[in-house]
Amino acid sequence: MANSLMTTYKRLPVTFERGEGAWLWDTQGRRYLDAMAGIAVCGLGHAHPGIREALCDQAGSLLHTSNIYGIANQEKLGDRLCALASMDRVFFANSGAEANEAAIKIARLYGNKKGVKNPAIIVMDQSFHGRTLATLSATGNRKVQAGFEPLVQGFVRIPYNDVEAITEIAQHSNNVVAVLVEPVQGEGGINIPDADYLNRIREICDRHQWLMMLDEIQTGIGRTGRLFSHQHNGILPDVMTLAKGLGNGMPIGACLARGAAAEIFAPGNHGSTFGGNPLACRVALTVLDLLESQQLTERAAHLGQRMLAGFRSKLDGRQGVVAIRVSGLMVGIEVDRPCAELVTRALDQGLLINVTADKVIRLLPPLIISDAECDDIIDRVCALIDGFL
Repeated sequence: MANSLMTTYKRLPVTFERGEGAWLWDTQGRRYLDAMAGIAVCGLGHAHPGIREALCDQAGSLLHTSNIYGIANQEKLGDRLCALASMDRVFFANSGAEANEAAIKIARLYGNKKGVKNPAIIVMDQSFHGRTLATLSATGNRKVQAGFEPLVQGFVRIPYNDVEAITEIAQHSNNVVAVLVEPVQGEGGINIPDADYLNRIREICDRHQWLMMLDEIQTGIGRTGRLFSHQHNGILPDVMTLAKGLGNGMPIGACLARGAAAEIFAPGNHGSTFGGNPLACRVALTVLDLLESQQLTERAAHLGQRMLAGFRSKLDGRQGVVAIRVSGLMVGIEVDRPCAELVTRALDQGLLINVTADKVIRLLPPLIISDAECDDIIDRVCALIDGFL
């Protein structure tokens, strides 16, 4: 049946009308266990009473004024995020792609101010940074780029988790100014790098005065068991981008910077009509409050270990299972063949999952799931795999 929407999505045959916690109900009244959280967005689950109260209260006072005026909630959120991340300044946008656009512009302006002609940014194969022209050019996935040529220039692509490739570029290039990398690749298949990968990138960036820029749009806001994933490594980036879980469904993105990177933008260099409006910032402040008061970051670490143990006990040695990769509540189970059909099979069983990189079952459940719901996800996914392989 034709409708007015552009065909940019291959939608599943279901429409949801309400949710509560880790559960969704469709228009037919059928219940589903949500192991995707809107693709790592609804970390607090659906219809959280604290989020609802913040939305209603703020909507009753002020939604939007414009960034040509001071915005109290934006200043509060900026101070809070900078304190939590040990960063100096933040720019607020509406999405992860926009946050990454800001990071890319910071890197280019940083290079130009240093006298670097045609500044370049090192990016990774299998990465995903967004679908604007600049961010899809930075993305390491040919499928999202095809047909949109000419792509934006200024990106040098190398394999993920390959420090030697970065070192090689450093020895032969004089126009690189930054490295843009995900601490864990989400869309690429829950690819977890070596334990010292980020630390070694930090050392290289320091040595060559490059900006280390971390895309924490999927990994941030508690998902990997720390508020920001790079905190597992005890390092600080120069630039960090956030979105997804920061608003729990309210569109918001953030580009944080410190040191020289924080002083790059001047009035007129960048902007956003809606970015950091009173409503979005009020919700994000509430998200941070609830993460802390309910200890959900620590909870994500606990649940990740529970999932890892559960999947290993059921799938280790199982023919056709290639790898089980877990970082907090980012879970990837790689099998030896394309498995996109499992998404529909799971839907039929009342479970929401995702398949990425063709062969990886990706799970990104809400941080508020119970132990029983965690075990339910494990049992259902393993049953799907048993029926497929």
